[in-house]
Amino acid sequence: MSIRRDSLVDTVMKGSPATIRVFLDFKLGCVGCPIASFHSVEDACREHGIDHESFLAALRAAIA
Repeated sequence: MSIRRDSLVDTVMKGSPATIRVFLDFKLGCVGCPIASFHSVEDACREHGIDHESFLAALRAAIA
């Protein structure tokens, strides 16, 4: 699975469950959030003030 900044949060977590730990480590409350099916990774990072490049790198490392 390729994770991009426009990937939906819910799709990322369902497609690669190992990424859930990354969301939790970055203190994102996306797990179980009803908006996760509408927010992209970039949206979530912007909402929580997280650098999306660092977050994407961590997500990609989790599935490598």
